[in-house]
Amino acid sequence: MNKSQQRGRAASRGAHGTDRYQARRAELIAIGKKLFADTSYDALSMDDIARQAGVAKGLIYYYFTNKRGYYLAIIEDAVAELVERAGSTHDLPPVERVRRTVDGYLRYAQHHQAAYRTIVTGGVGFDAEVLAIRARVRARLLGTIARGAWGREEIPVLARTALTGWLSSVEGVTLDWIEEQELPRETVALLLVRGLGDTLRLIEEFEPGCPAPPRPPA
Repeated sequence: MNKSQQRGRAASRGAHGTDRYQARRAELIAIGKKLFADTSYDALSMDDIARQAGVAKGLIYYYFTNKRGYYLAIIEDAVAELVERAGSTHDLPPVERVRRTVDGYLRYAQHHQAAYRTIVTGGVGFDAEVLAIRARVRARLLGTIARGAWGREEIPVLARTALTGWLSSVEGVTLDWIEEQELPRETVALLLVRGLGDTLRLIEEFEPGCPAPPRPPA
């Protein structure tokens, strides 16, 4: 076997090793999402996690360094799923895109309540890293809204401030909704979509270069 063939085989082993590593890591994250969905961060020790996951504790240390690293990886994964849902409607008309985005957001919060609460409330105490993750989620969601409304993400400061206020209300409404479960998801989505329409029309008053889309039919 020549050196070129040896390098090729080594590269192939490395790629397969990386695939196995990522697959195993993803499996542990999926397990962790279920564990932290039912139990608070502080109530789970590494021994508890390893026992409930059915793995050696050292395996979790190998992939995530410590419990905090494991927890942050789970939150990052939850964020990726939430952002993917928000950005998966780009080929729809603007009004339908907004409706689908809001409904997908609420569906995610409904089915991943622990992860959602962590994302929007900052995690364990005042956790700077989780707050940074939350900021990235907000930025992506605001970008999705701005593209849908005006076809661009670069918008005036006033528009961004107003949309941030709307998104803060979305988080508050969603937290209350998943806690109480007193309203149908469709009703909550309609309230949030109507609120966004009002916000966009208010933005237009101050920033004519950011026109609000036409009102949808009642």
